[in-house]
Amino acid sequence: MFFMSIFFHEQIHRTAEVMARLQEFPVTVCGAGALGANMTENLARSGFGKLRAIDRDRIEERNLSTQPYYKSDIGAYKAKILANSLYRALGITVDGRSQELTAANAPKLLRDTSLVIDTFDNSLGRRTVTEYCQQAQIPCLHVGLERDYAEVIWNELYRVPSATNDDICDYPLARNLVMLAVAVACEAIVRFVAFEQQQSFTITLGDFAVKPLEG
Repeated sequence: MFFMSIFFHEQIHRTAEVMARLQEFPVTVCGAGALGANMTENLARSGFGKLRAIDRDRIEERNLSTQPYYKSDIGAYKAKILANSLYRALGITVDGRSQELTAANAPKLLRDTSLVIDTFDNSLGRRTVTEYCQQAQIPCLHVGLERDYAEVIWNELYRVPSATNDDICDYPLARNLVMLAVAVACEAIVRFVAFEQQQSFTITLGDFAVKPLEG
């Protein structure tokens, strides 16, 4: 079977019932950078079959160490390349939107989704996602990074960060922290879909600590 051949090991781990839920559960990832692109790929390879990725940015050379793009992709839109890559890899159609998410178009870009994942790197984008999901009553998980710290927080506990560092382009970022945050966030997403659990976490790279965040 097509389903079994691609997700054989995942199905053994999750059960066929859980995998069927993942395949039919629509998720929108806001951002296709270090967190968003790796998260979209990880969700697709874990069995999610209805994915949308939203990002207005183009690929730059400095993105290549932390994002799943190639040198030949430089200059192209992240959302488009991500969708094309996952279709070639898995035969899964990801709805890639090369647009800026705003308060005006949020109802259109975030419609027909059961879960929104916020990985934006600016406070305006995060605020837009936060407020729209609160208003529309759509579950939303926020994933963010700061030096050796990462957080995976559901909307009910989330506070939009200050815009102080929004324009800083050269900042320290370890690929291992990115991938650790992605792994924790994706597991939180699977557990939400499978068991309706909403678990928030903080992550620190220096001591490999993944800790639950309670309200």
